[in-house]
Parts: sequence; C-alpha cells; structure tokens
Amino acid sequence: MKEKFKGLWPAMFTPVLDNGEPAYEEMEKLVELFISQQLDGLYILGSTGQGLLFTEEQRKKATEVVSKISAGRIPVIVHVGSLTTAESIRLAQHAEKCGVDGISSVPPIYYTGNADTALAHYSKIAASTSLPFFPYQLGDDSIPGNVHDFIERLLEIPNITGMKLTTNQLLNISSVHNQAGDRLKLFSGSDELFCHATLCGTVGAIGTFYNVWGVACKHAMSAFVKGNYTLGKEFMLAFQQTIEQVLPNVWTFLRKAMLLKYNIDIGKTKGPLGNAHKEWQDDQVRAILEKIESIPQSIVNS
Repeated sequence: MKEKFKGLWPAMFTPVLDNGEPAYEEMEKLVELFISQQLDGLYILGSTGQGLLFTEEQRKKATEVVSKISAGRIPVIVHVGSLTTAESIRLAQHAEKCGVDGISSVPPIYYTGNADTALAHYSKIAASTSLPFFPYQLGDDSIPGNVHDFIERLLEIPNITGMKLTTNQLLNISSVHNQAGDRLKLFSGSDELFCHATLCGTVGAIGTFYNVWGVACKHAMSAFVKGNYTLGKEFMLAFQQTIEQVLPNVWTFLRKAMLLKYNIDIGKTKGPLGNAHKEWQDDQVRAILEKIESIPQSIVNS
C-alpha cells in the first residue's frame, strides 16, 4: 500500500466558474492531463485546490469527479481539513466511499491550541476510515512543542502513513525523518526545495507548480536522485528564480499558464484569495514557460 506514495504529485487546482462553483469539466481535463503525463499521484482540495473555500457538498462532488476519472490509473489523496473535526470526518468517510487512496488534513484551523489539540484532531479523522492518513503541516514552525515527542505520539495514530511538510526549513524535515525513519512517507510541500528535500528523507513532493511543469520537475527530481547534480542545480536555480518572479501575482500567472500550455481554464480564485493579483501578458507567460521547459533538455545535450 505504501509503495504508491512516492514521486511527484501536483497539488491539483480546483477550476472555478465565474459564479464560484467548481468547474467539474475542467477538473476532468486536469486529471486526464496528469495521467497522460505519467505523474505519480494527485493531491486534491488542499491549499492550491482552494478546498477550504468550497462548501462540504462541493468538496464531496469534486472528490467524486476526480475519483471517477482517475479510477485506479493514478493514486489520489484527498485533503479533508476543515474548520470542524466533524466535517473533516464526514469528508474523510465520503472519500473512502469514493475509493481514493489516502486522506490528509491540516491541524485545527482556528482553535489551534497545542500538540494535544492537533493530535486529538488527527486521531479522530484517521480513525474514521481505513485509509492511509497524511497530516499536512503548513509553515516553518507548524509542529507544536518538541518535534520528537510529537512524532512519536503521531505514530501511535491509526492508519498514519506519512506527512506533507510544507516548510522551507530543511532541518525540520530531516528531524522528522531521523525520528520516524521508514515509518512515515514524507512529501515536501515547498516547490522551490523539492530536490533539496530528497536529501532530508522525503520520498516525493506535492506542489502547486507541478500543475504547470509536472513533467519537467519529475524529470529533474529523478535525475537528481540518480546523481545528476548538474541538472538538479541548474533546474532548481532557474525554478526558484521563476517562483520568486511570479509569486506577487501567482494566481493570475497560473491561470494564464494553464490556458496557454494546456488550454485548460482554472478560472479566477475564490476571494479573498488572489483578488488583488494583476493580469499577465501572454508573451510574458510564454517566455517563462519556455525558460523552464528548456532546462532539462539543454543540460542533457550539453
């Protein structure tokens, strides 16, 4: 079961119509695209997927659409985190009925509390299904209290399989890995460090920009792990530069990039997310797309 949890996974967009409803037909196109690209899995309804901004019924419908299209052709993890533990449990149980491969959740969103609060929240969600469970730790200081104590208590939770660690602190990732070893499958959630994180014990990466550059990023990570330091270095430097360049207006960039590259419209974000981002010109986005796509082949041919 655990062997499917590795490699490069897009944190998949949830396309949105002008009225704020999920655009399910565009969602189907995304799933088919990532299957055709032979990416390793899909992480849906997380931060990039705007999951917390949709209603419970919309999230359930999105899970149904993705699970039906994926149909065993690509693994799917559903993020079920919400404001209340009860809603997370309902979303988790629905995801299990849909036949997905795993579930994930952030800690309590508003009433954060301490390690006891987070672990109790996780325990109730994880115990509500038989699915592999992946806590989603978001932020450089997102593990409360002593990391080693937290991880040991986390490992006592039923169905715990791995973690999604969205942090720029590589020492945090290696601390978790050194404590848990092979008991946890760790995914890096910081796109700009997906190669670096493999040196700290991650088995894969889940991120936003893999929606656009999944093939190139998978190639770079695979080559880096196999020892191609030059490709890894050159790709990551250019990739980091690009991320830094687009972040101030990232949502409008991503929409334009997906339209130009794949003819898939992910729509506008649900406010307040990205509601102040400025529009990009087509030629600006095309230049950035071409820059990243050319790196792996240019290194191979040099």
